[in-house]
Amino acid sequence: MSARAIGAEAVAEKGWFASHKWLILRRSSQLAILALFLAGPLAGLWIVKGNLAYSLTLNTLPLADPYVLLQSLLAGHMPEKLALIGVAIVLAFYFLVGGRVYCSWVCPVNLVTDAAAWLRGRLGIKGGAHISRKLRYWVLAMTMVLAAVTGTIAWELINPVSMLHRGLIFGIGMTWTIVLAVFLLDLFVSANAWCGHVCPVGAFYSLLGKWSPLRVSAAKREACNDCMDCFAVCPEPQVIRPALKGAKQNVGPAILSPNCTNCGRCIDVCSKDVFRFGLRSAK
Repeated sequence: MSARAIGAEAVAEKGWFASHKWLILRRSSQLAILALFLAGPLAGLWIVKGNLAYSLTLNTLPLADPYVLLQSLLAGHMPEKLALIGVAIVLAFYFLVGGRVYCSWVCPVNLVTDAAAWLRGRLGIKGGAHISRKLRYWVLAMTMVLAAVTGTIAWELINPVSMLHRGLIFGIGMTWTIVLAVFLLDLFVSANAWCGHVCPVGAFYSLLGKWSPLRVSAAKREACNDCMDCFAVCPEPQVIRPALKGAKQNVGPAILSPNCTNCGRCIDVCSKDVFRFGLRSAK
C-alpha cells in the first residue's frame, strides 16, 4: 500500500474536511496552547503565565504537571498549595479524557514527531531498529531514581518536551539540537521511536489514563473492509487489533490500551466510519 494512498478512500467517501477533522482539531489545540503561553512574553498579553510544568491562567486557575511534581517530591521538595491544587485539576482532567491525550493534543514535540512520520512516509523509508515499547517505562523509572539520588528534577533539564517549550518562550538556543535529534530518531532510526518507545512523559500519562472512561471504539467493526489505513496512521497500531478483530473472542469494541493517544486519526481515515469516540463500557 502506497503511503500516498492512506486515507484516500475516506477522502473520496467523506470529503477532505471530514477525513481530517480530528487532525485539524488536534493541531488547533496544540497551536492554541502554544499561543496562549507565547502571548505573554511576546505580546504582553498575560492570559497564561508559566509553562507546561506549572502555569497560572488569568491569575486564578493553577495547573501543574503531576509527573514533574512526583519528581519534585522524590527529590525532597515539598510543593506549595497552589501546585497541589493544580496537580489535582490536571489529574482529574486526564483521568477522564485519557492520559495520553496530553501526547496528541497538548505536547509540542508531537508536532516534530508527526512531521518526521510524514516525511518518512513521503521518502518511503521502511523498517528500522527494533526498540521495545517497554523502554519508555524503564526510562520513566530511571527519571524517578535520578530525582531521588540527585535531589533535583534533573530529567526536566534535558526533557525534549520541557526544552522545546522553554525554548519557544525564552529563545531556542541549544534546544534545536535536542529537537533535531528527536526528529532524526523518528525519521531514520525507527517509526514513532520517541513518543512510542522512549518518552517517559507518555509512559507516565499512559499509567494515569489506564482506567479513563473516554475511549476510541470500533463500534462498527463488522463494516471493516481490511484496508489497514487505521493501522498505517496510528502512532500505537498495536492497540487497534483487539478492539477491531476481537469479536470472535468476545473482546469488546473499545480500545482499552492505556497507550492509545485518543488522537482520532483512525476515525478520520476510515471510509466505513468503523471508529468513534465513546465510553469504555459501550457495546
